[in-house]
Amino acid sequence: MWSTSCPISSSVSNSDYLREHARRLLRHARDGDTSASMPVLRRLLATNVTRAERLADLHAMRDDLQLKHLLSMLAVELGYPGWDACKSHIDEQPDAAIDRYRLDAGAFNDYEKNWFANESEAREWQRAHGGYIVRYGEQAVAILKRE
Repeated sequence: MWSTSCPISSSVSNSDYLREHARRLLRHARDGDTSASMPVLRRLLATNVTRAERLADLHAMRDDLQLKHLLSMLAVELGYPGWDACKSHIDEQPDAAIDRYRLDAGAFNDYEKNWFANESEAREWQRAHGGYIVRYGEQAVAILKRE
C-alpha cells in the first residue's frame, strides 16, 4: 500500500512559496526558448492578467512582464480575484492548496506518479491502492511513496 500522506514537508509559507514560484515562471516567460516561455505565456493569457489579447502579442512583449503579472496569474488559478486577496488568505490554507505548483517545480520528482483524468478517478484508485493525491487543473496525480 502506498502512503496517503504528503511525502514532502515544507517550512516555507504558502505565500512565500508562490512568490518564489512566480519568479521562476517570470524567468521562463522571458526566456528566448519558446518551449520554456510559451506554456507560461498561455497561462497568462488564459487568466487575463495582462492587456494582451493574443498569444503573439504577449510573446512580443514578454520582456515587459513583471512579477506582479505572474503573482496575479497564480492567484487567479487558485480561485482568487488577484494577488492581494490571495496573499491575505493563502497562508491559512493547508500546504496541499499549492501542491500543484510544487509538482511543477519538481518537488515530487523522487516519487512514482500515476496520472488520472480527474480527481474522482484518482480518489477511487487511492481507496484501493493509497497514494497522495494532487489536483492539477482538471486532472489529478497520485504521488506514490511506500509506507
